[in-house]
Amino acid sequence: MVSARGGRWGFVYPSRQDVYRALRRDGASKSKAARISNAGRSFSARSRMARKAARTRRRRGQ
Repeated sequence: MVSARGGRWGFVYPSRQDVYRALRRDGASKSKAARISNAGRSFSARSRMARKAARTRRRRGQ
């Protein structure tokens, strides 16, 4: 299990630890992986982030 201790040891929600591990495998730093995985804790939060990312990609012409 990834850290659920918090504080100086970091924290990742238990339901999002598979995402954290995948990001770490892809080379993200511990802090970046934790920040990304914790950000989309709920389905609605992940959907909101996905829509925002799609808008950003569209604006940048990708």
